[in-house]
Amino acid sequence: MTPMEDKKIREKLKQKTWNEIKTNDSWAIFKIMSEFVDGYEKLSRIGPCVSVYGSARTKPEDKYYKLAEDIAFKLTQNGYGVITGGGPGIMEAGNKGARRGGGISVGLNIDLPFEQHDNPYIDNDKNLDFDYFFVRKVMFVKYAQGFVAMPGGFGTLDELFEAITLIQTDKIGKFPIILVGSEFWNGLLEWIKSTLLEKYQNISKKDLDLFSIVDTSDEVIEIINTFYKKHHLRPNF
Repeated sequence: MTPMEDKKIREKLKQKTWNEIKTNDSWAIFKIMSEFVDGYEKLSRIGPCVSVYGSARTKPEDKYYKLAEDIAFKLTQNGYGVITGGGPGIMEAGNKGARRGGGISVGLNIDLPFEQHDNPYIDNDKNLDFDYFFVRKVMFVKYAQGFVAMPGGFGTLDELFEAITLIQTDKIGKFPIILVGSEFWNGLLEWIKSTLLEKYQNISKKDLDLFSIVDTSDEVIEIINTFYKKHHLRPNF
C-alpha cells in the first residue's frame, strides 16, 4: 500500500465531529424532501399499479424471469400498471412485460455500489432515481394496489416484511401480497408457522392470511382481480 492510499483510507475512517453530523443532517432534509416531492408529483398520475419485485441477479433465461415478465404482461391486460425497482433481473422482467403489454411501466431506481442500473423497458416519464431507500420504499407502497414478490434476497425480504407489517398494524389499507414460487417461499412459510407462530407466539394465526403463495401467473391475476371486486383502487397513504 502506498502512502497516498494509506492516507485516503485513514481519511475515510476519520470520525466526523458532532457539529459536522448536525450540519449534514440538516441539509439532508432538503434532499429527502425533494425526493418525496418528485416521487409524489410523478406517481400520483400513474393510476392503479402493482409492484413486482425480486432479485436483481436473476438472468433472462431463468424461469422466474420469464414468469415475472408473464405476470407483468397479464397485469397490463387487466388494467394495471407495473412498478418495479427499475434495475436488472426480476425488475427488468417486470418492466419488460409491462412494455410488451402496452401498459404503464414504472421504475424506482436506487443508487447502489453494485448490481443496480436502469433497465431499458421503463417509460421515459416514469423513471425515478432515489438516493434514500426509505423514500423509495414509501413510493412502492403508496402507489401500489398489490405486491408480487418473486424470489430474491435481503432487499426482497425487506420490502415484503415491511408491507406485511404496515398492513398488520393498520398503518395502510389491506392489499394483496402474493409470493410467487412455492419451492422458494415454502421454507420461509414453515419457519414463520413453526417459530414465529407456534413456538414463540410472536404473531397471530390470522396474520398468515396477509399473504398468499402461488406458482402461476393466472393465480396472481385471479387473486388481485378477486380482491378488487370488493375494494376500490386507491393509494394507501
